[in-house]
Amino acid sequence: MRAVVIHAAKDLRVEETGVSALGPNDVRVRISAGGICGSDLHYYNHGGFGVVRLREPMVLGHEIAGTVEAVGPATTRVKPGDRVAVSPSRPCNACKYCLEGLQQHCLDMRFFGSAMRFPHVQGAFREVLVCDEGQAHLVADGVSLGEAAMAEPLAVCLHGVNRAGPMLGKRVLVTGSGPIGALSVIAARRAGAAEIVVTDIADGALTFARAAGADRTINIARETDALTPYAADKGTFDVMFEASGNASALRSGFDVVRPGGVIVQLGLGGEMTLPMNALVAREIEIRGTFRFHLEFGLAVALIGQGLVNVKPLVSATVPFENARDAFELAMDRSQSMKVQLSF
Repeated sequence: MRAVVIHAAKDLRVEETGVSALGPNDVRVRISAGGICGSDLHYYNHGGFGVVRLREPMVLGHEIAGTVEAVGPATTRVKPGDRVAVSPSRPCNACKYCLEGLQQHCLDMRFFGSAMRFPHVQGAFREVLVCDEGQAHLVADGVSLGEAAMAEPLAVCLHGVNRAGPMLGKRVLVTGSGPIGALSVIAARRAGAAEIVVTDIADGALTFARAAGADRTINIARETDALTPYAADKGTFDVMFEASGNASALRSGFDVVRPGGVIVQLGLGGEMTLPMNALVAREIEIRGTFRFHLEFGLAVALIGQGLVNVKPLVSATVPFENARDAFELAMDRSQSMKVQLSF
């Protein structure tokens, strides 16, 4: 079969690779759709992110859905012909964090398309994928496999909302309107947020935020003072989701988040300096959020039941043979939100 393999920064190839053997609890999935994530773009542009670097060729991709072709003899939940969204997380379920219900912090995590361990965990941008049965979640009739592949980034945002705490009636600021920012709008609204304001520096990205249901969008590069009214009376917003990874965006939140408010850091960037005086004086809580676990199944269910609509965020679908073009398109924020590969 063929797969999308990164060898080094800007060295992306479609090449032949083998199909893994089918174990007793495994399922073999014919992949249909795969979304390009920000981490995939980091590997493509820089050969890694932070201290993580490619040390061998690696199949990219972890936002995928497809159709079951075959199952191992011990499987009970899925059968050939079932359409599934595949969770990229495979925790060990034996370490101390897994046993505490914190599988996203598993000490022996195997996450598709990750160079965090060596040998690298090969990814899912491939024609055929073998995974554990527990990673395969049934897709409802009437839901396209492109929609189903959006379950993974939606799960990231559902976990972020869980980290924020109760959302009913809250006023929310989202900084950064990439896929995670836009999906945070959807997740926060589903959880009961009363008002959602989104900032970004690109008009194209903000168009998608409005499609996701934002009440107001602000191009902060052009409307530099637009957040100032929200700073009145020590701040307006109950919750802020920082999805840009930009230090200045994070800093702006300390002016407009009210005392006792919560800032959830979703975006990854460089190291940041916090305004500690503001954090202390306003008793603001800043919380990290990392991946997901149970939220993946919830994301599949919400999409399947029609309780969230992710279709407006899929901006382009490109044949995987043209993966390099797709990655270049995904970096163009003037016209792209979520670019998916079709297999």
